[in-house]
Amino acid sequence: MNRAIPPIVSIAMACALPWMALAQDARPGPSFHEAVGMAWAIDPVRTELQVGHHSARARASAAGLWFAGGPTLSGEYMDDHMLGSNEGYTTYQGGVSVPLWLPGQGSATKQVASAEAASIDEQLNVEHMALSIRVLDAAAAALIARTRMDVAHALYDATARMAGNATHAVHGGELASVDGQMAQAAMENAHNELALAQEEAQNATTALEVLLGRPVVPDLSRYGGGDVTQARFVSPRDMEDNDPRIKVAHRNVEAAEANMKLARRSFMPNPEIGVDAIHEKQYGSPWDDRVGVNFSIPLPSEVRNTPIMSEARNRLATATSQETQARRMVHLEMMRVRERLIAATTARQATRSAAENMEKRAQAQERAWRVGEASVDTALAARQAAANTRLASARAEVEWHVASIRMLIATGVVP
Repeated sequence: MNRAIPPIVSIAMACALPWMALAQDARPGPSFHEAVGMAWAIDPVRTELQVGHHSARARASAAGLWFAGGPTLSGEYMDDHMLGSNEGYTTYQGGVSVPLWLPGQGSATKQVASAEAASIDEQLNVEHMALSIRVLDAAAAALIARTRMDVAHALYDATARMAGNATHAVHGGELASVDGQMAQAAMENAHNELALAQEEAQNATTALEVLLGRPVVPDLSRYGGGDVTQARFVSPRDMEDNDPRIKVAHRNVEAAEANMKLARRSFMPNPEIGVDAIHEKQYGSPWDDRVGVNFSIPLPSEVRNTPIMSEARNRLATATSQETQARRMVHLEMMRVRERLIAATTARQATRSAAENMEKRAQAQERAWRVGEASVDTALAARQAAANTRLASARAEVEWHVASIRMLIATGVVP
């Protein structure tokens, strides 16, 4: 004879299925360093910056050529047929010329391209650092979401157990129906919290998978305070100078200074020099050939030079201002990272002890309720408080590891 599945059991099975699916993916993940490598391999910004770097290197190589541009070809053909006569006046003329570098212009052009390539190199380091932080934040969100799901599942198991005991006691006349209803409501609330936790965990895991390209969650628990004490840079000034954001700002200043030098060297359009050849026939004369040299020297003009110099000055002023702002921003961020690590260390220690004590209290209140020494609402409130404290402790644990890794990233290390 088949027996119907009790409502409490069916609800427990419905909640357990998605939790078990996520738990299967909760196997030990890669290290944080490996996770950053996965994200870096598919990062579209990295590809964009690498293309820009190759382009800047190509411009620097092109600036080392002999001439400032490509050759110019010219040609002419003249005869007297268009005038209505046919006396045989015919002239063919052709020439080729090349632009010349102004004094110091070629080396200045090469310096600008080299400085821009160096700036892009540092931009790659900035992007790698920013990507590391994004991976860290996404991994922390996934771990905290999974912890919330675990806590919600444990709370649901506890409330379902208490609701089952309460229902049995109500049927036996040992407990008032209002207490059974209260236990049932607590179980339903725990069921709702578990569903929300599962949704958050799935969303956080998916966001991390998009970033890494694989359905994995890095293991952040490998890194702690011991790694921070062994960091290469301990002085705030050393940490700031090693920060790639300050380095790229300084490289931009160097590129702007090189561009200012190039603007001064380009005080006039590039002159051109070349050779001409003429082949002509005149009436009553034999064929005649001539060869000569041509040159073109445009003169300097304030109409042309003033906008060029103004743009170079503006670029230098902007780069200098951005370097100052970058130093201030990085200095402030370093202080915040240090304070976050100190606060996270304190919170980790405090919440760990609180979670242990609240769990003992919840177990004691549940035993007291079973023997009739405590009310059901007191036992349920103690169980809820224990769950909240456990979640806070787990969150503080993850945040401490995150703060430690963030401190290492600030020193220029991707652990």
